[in-house]
Amino acid sequence: MKPGAKIQPWLTLIGRILLGAVLILAGYLKVKSPAEAQMAVRAYKLLPVTIANLFGLALPWLEMGAGLLLVVGLAVRYAAIFGGLLMLLFVGAISQAWARGLSIDCGCFGGGGQVAAGHTKYLQEILRDLGLTLTAIYLYRFPQGKFGIDKEDKEIELEPKNDGDHSE
Repeated sequence: MKPGAKIQPWLTLIGRILLGAVLILAGYLKVKSPAEAQMAVRAYKLLPVTIANLFGLALPWLEMGAGLLLVVGLAVRYAAIFGGLLMLLFVGAISQAWARGLSIDCGCFGGGGQVAAGHTKYLQEILRDLGLTLTAIYLYRFPQGKFGIDKEDKEIELEPKNDGDHSE
């Protein structure tokens, strides 16, 4: 047995619950207030208003869907890829807002939009999202964990195994 083989399924479970719960909570809080979710996306000043509004409406549902898949352990690799890429997108968006001197709340957990100068939390938000990206990478590498619906990856055998002498 490889070192860490006993703990890996538990770490995967913890990672699935962590990233999944964050995505579900973030999506749920945005779904409750679609106008605020749209405003939060518009505050980044990256997209045309129509596209920002559409993104603000669609994103919470995508977050909750990926989060649910992670929590139940179904399509873990795909949900981890989506979650990890989403976190990197957030890091990029927050970084550009910081670099451009915008004073906005990230809107990650509802709310969002303009805040008073000096009341931003860009560094904490970036570090949080980078940590969640690392969690997603771990889940991509080790998708099978405790209490998940996904079955173990089975390698496709190209040649049948010889299990003994089966003369005909």
